[in-house]
Amino acid sequence: MRFDSPTETIFYTIEQTIKEYRKFAQKKIKELLTDLSLDQAMVLIIISENPKLLQIEVAELIFKDYASLTRMIDLMVKNGYLKRQVNKEDRRRSHLKILAKGQKAVKQLQPLILANRKTALTGLLEKDINILDKHLKKIVSNCTS
Repeated sequence: MRFDSPTETIFYTIEQTIKEYRKFAQKKIKELLTDLSLDQAMVLIIISENPKLLQIEVAELIFKDYASLTRMIDLMVKNGYLKRQVNKEDRRRSHLKILAKGQKAVKQLQPLILANRKTALTGLLEKDINILDKHLKKIVSNCTS
């Protein structure tokens, strides 16, 4: 294997792809919900699908550290998307409840996310997307084993 410049590797292209998609998705979300970020949208969707998840588990799913997620949740509580409830079994932990504004946002975000994905994947065949997904998961596996 030859040594390529960092900008001439597949890893650079993967990073560039992620950054461009995040910028694109953030712009579309801001057009719909001006006080919600892409990461906050991900938090809302994850909590709506998995209401029993611990905050640390949510942080791992969105690739954020616990402190960053805590700040994000503080803002979402302040903006009326979420409510913290004390966990009766373990008072050190809190349960996150999606409020009406958060539920409305999740409903609004679902079609937007599908449209974003469709736009980003335009021109790619489903079989090619599946092959790419398989290869990317293999890279992840290689790096985590």
